[in-house]
Amino acid sequence: MSGKPKLHYFNGRGRMEPIRWLLAAAGVEFEESYLEKKDDLTKLRKDGSLLFQQVPMVEIDGMKMVQTRAILNYIATKYNLYGKDLKERALIDMYVEGIFDLNELFIYYDIQPADKKEQHFVNMMDKATNRYFPAFEKSFKARISNIPTIKKYLQPGSQRKPPIRPEDIPKLRAIFH
Repeated sequence: MSGKPKLHYFNGRGRMEPIRWLLAAAGVEFEESYLEKKDDLTKLRKDGSLLFQQVPMVEIDGMKMVQTRAILNYIATKYNLYGKDLKERALIDMYVEGIFDLNELFIYYDIQPADKKEQHFVNMMDKATNRYFPAFEKSFKARISNIPTIKKYLQPGSQRKPPIRPEDIPKLRAIFH
């Protein structure tokens, strides 16, 4: 095995996307192993790779890590991206938790049944507009987007995944349910 971290997830953003972003910010190349069918997930579960029987999972430094925040904390600490002191780490943690809350709203919108989508959309937009977007003002996004390693990750041809399309939902349901 090469020294590159290996990411196990479906071929989409979801909960793996912040991990990809952080590895990109650290300038770390990584490999990906995509779950294409239910059997791929079942195999990882049966071979003991998934502590809590779920993905994302990252193989790094001889470990099979699960739980997105634990993976992010490990990578951020390893590559010295987790703040210079306790106060800076607390600020980073607050932003990370906010990003996770916002991301969950979007993830769950994509998988809502048709009769619940409109209600979820209204709730999602209200929370995003009034709670999360003010904290992530455009000057914050511009600063992050201009970090050279992030800028490279945002370019076409990178390992960044496109948003989930409606036609992807049945395949994801077949893998995870």
